[in-house]
Amino acid sequence: MGDVRCGWCDKPLPDEAGPNRRYCGPAHRQAAWRARRRWEAAAQARHALVLADAELLSRARTMSQEAATQDPERMATATGHCAAAGGHSAAAAEILGLAEQLVRSAVLADRQGGADWARIGAGLGMSGAAARHRYGRMCARGQDGQRARGPSPPVGSTGSTDPEPLGALLLPAVRDTGASVSGIYLFPPGRPVLHLAVTTGGTTVALWERVDPAAEGPVAEAVREQRLVWVAGHAELAHRYPRAALTLPYPVAVAAAPVTTGATMWGALAFLWPGTHPRLLSSRERDAVTTACHRVGSFLRQAAADGRPVLPTERPHVPDPPRARTPGPAEALAAVDLVDRLPEGCLALDLDNRITFVDATARDLVGESIPGLLGRSLCEALPWLDEPVLQDHQRAAAISRRPAVFTALGPQGRWLDFELHPDVSGTTVRVTPADDAGPADHARRGGRDHALGPTRARVLYDLMHLAASLTEAVSVQDVVELAADQIMPTFDAQGFVLSVAEDGRLQIVGSRGYRDEVLRPFDGPPLTDRSAPTVYALTAGVPLFFGSPQDMERFHPDIPRLTGRAAWAFLPLVVSRRPVGCWVLSFDRPRPFGPDERAVLTSLAGLIAQALDRARLYDAKHQLAHDLQSGLLPTTLPAVPGLEVAARYLPAARGMDVGGDFYDLIRLDATTVAAAIGDVQGHNVHAAALMGQIRTAVHVTAGASPDEVLARANRLLTDFDPGLFASCLYAHLDLARHRARLATAGHPPPLLRDAGGRTEVLDLPPGLLLGIDPAAEYRTTEIPLPPDSLLALYTDGLIETPGGDIGEAAADLADHLARTADQPIGTLADALVRHTPHTDPRSDDVALLLLRATDAA
Repeated sequence: MGDVRCGWCDKPLPDEAGPNRRYCGPAHRQAAWRARRRWEAAAQARHALVLADAELLSRARTMSQEAATQDPERMATATGHCAAAGGHSAAAAEILGLAEQLVRSAVLADRQGGADWARIGAGLGMSGAAARHRYGRMCARGQDGQRARGPSPPVGSTGSTDPEPLGALLLPAVRDTGASVSGIYLFPPGRPVLHLAVTTGGTTVALWERVDPAAEGPVAEAVREQRLVWVAGHAELAHRYPRAALTLPYPVAVAAAPVTTGATMWGALAFLWPGTHPRLLSSRERDAVTTACHRVGSFLRQAAADGRPVLPTERPHVPDPPRARTPGPAEALAAVDLVDRLPEGCLALDLDNRITFVDATARDLVGESIPGLLGRSLCEALPWLDEPVLQDHQRAAAISRRPAVFTALGPQGRWLDFELHPDVSGTTVRVTPADDAGPADHARRGGRDHALGPTRARVLYDLMHLAASLTEAVSVQDVVELAADQIMPTFDAQGFVLSVAEDGRLQIVGSRGYRDEVLRPFDGPPLTDRSAPTVYALTAGVPLFFGSPQDMERFHPDIPRLTGRAAWAFLPLVVSRRPVGCWVLSFDRPRPFGPDERAVLTSLAGLIAQALDRARLYDAKHQLAHDLQSGLLPTTLPAVPGLEVAARYLPAARGMDVGGDFYDLIRLDATTVAAAIGDVQGHNVHAAALMGQIRTAVHVTAGASPDEVLARANRLLTDFDPGLFASCLYAHLDLARHRARLATAGHPPPLLRDAGGRTEVLDLPPGLLLGIDPAAEYRTTEIPLPPDSLLALYTDGLIETPGGDIGEAAADLADHLARTADQPIGTLADALVRHTPHTDPRSDDVALLLLRATDAA
């Protein structure tokens, strides 16, 4: 065994380890299982998103073309048109915008982690070449250097107008507000989903390309409520709209306003500013946004009245920014000479990310000829660049209006620094050899890389993994385990606590990194006690961040002393403005909690809040079902001389509702007893209630012949007409004569093991299920039941598997019962329950009733 290593830590396993041993111990086995579950969930999520993207995009195009043949005025009706989002429209808006952003971020993080295209393609369900073709050149737009146009107007219509004229109306608002990026959203014909028609940020920063007005987000809320929506920063964006913040993980402020004329809703305008924008929108900025909405609405109304409505094209239009002046030929040549004399290389990119200028130094550094570079996108012209990292830096720089720096390995094996300087007209790229840069340049680059580097994309990748994992979370403990497993390593945290608001208090439901005695003083504070930071964060609805023990001591002096931590984040968990609980993340070292990190933690709180709220509903429902099931089954079975009894009941696997399996034992007199077992169709409260009625009917008629007991129960059930059927097996045991009489109504056959261990499947005359025919008749079969013989009654959940033969399964169970040595009846019942053909979670309940005759009668 010396060459066998642990599948988690890679340490050699001891020679005495069993042949099937793969891990050092339970901790490593559990860690490997969780890691595999996280990876599989993320891979499945990415695969599903890619497939859904392609399918829904095709459907959306078809629907748009069909709808374009209708009256264009129909797409510009009032807000009721927007609120009617449903079906493919809602799905397309959700998938095409959010999913593609998430998948791109996943590819970005994979590339940063060193994954090759073959591995990325495998995770996406495609080949490595296909993955590189789709995502490796994601910033390449258009092969001929021209902006793509939408589909032509359908034959027979008066035509439509491209959104290009709207760019001239948007640019003055961008100038007056100082926004980094802006966009105009319009409704396609006949569809209540907003499409981005015009953007000043270029193809690198395309905002949310599609918006469902029924979803959560600043643009959707502006359309629904017909008002200007202002979001002061990314932390507020993450708190109010976690899903929107997930696709825009940069320091940013957002304003969105509806475009209306009278009762007609045309679309919306959106503006983005860097995160350094003041907390309040100035009156000048507000007036500029309102004026732009009025001008765009007037233009759209007039175009529709002229029979040429403005419709969004397949790709948003990017208007050319105005130029302050146009240089003459001599001045342009002098500028080129000036740039060529500089020691570093320079490139210029337009808003479509195409190269418009390259100097000689940059040409030599990148190893390409100037004609081969001009007119092509940067990652198309230089495919050796790490494209996803480049796009992340470009988006961060364009939104923040701050330089961004990254380093890439050039084609000649030389590391090059790329420094991006964006403005309203495009991006200037400074290229320098990394090994030639001076100490000051390296210090500056290191600082910027820390601030603008790939940490945002990596954290977004982890967010997507957590979101995918939380979809599988069913119970509150599932949420605790999944969230702690995913979040603590990502942020290098040492403590995790999750509390829920319950019965007027904030109760801790799960933790990681703390001993119980440490948390006990902080468990269960009243929701009126705002001296507790968890209660204050929840009731005030604002996150609390304490970067040092001194900061925390000013709020609650006991927490640093009792917990031994040095930094804390308290995140309120709120769903639809309803408080759910509080989440606490703590650290052993002081932590500054920068704006980006605060925004990400707030986004995580939104995801956890929704999963926790859903899990609490499941837990309450599961507990109710369990209590109902327990109340309908017998709590104890009567003690009968001459008979040993054991019963077991296993509910269906998690996710199912209360079931209808039942068993019962009824003492008739000193030497006779009746036993019944049954299975009502379905897994719901109706099935459980019907099960209780059948048990009552059996109790009332117990003592009559088995065929009569089943006939009366059948007539009762058909009189109720519940629309459900039930199987049942009834046995009358005479312990004095050592005889048993049985009758069945479509129930699996019982097993009989004699004193010598020989076991047989009893072949009883079949009977119709209860509840089908009120005139159904049943037949009684009498069998010997000598001392030490055992009768096993069970429901089909014990033996049935999808596609399997129930007769073969019953025979297999009989063989297993025959092989079991004499042992206590309770131990035997446990062994039979464990002997199951299922390899996946059970989809049906299991009931088992064992009856063994003795000489005591």
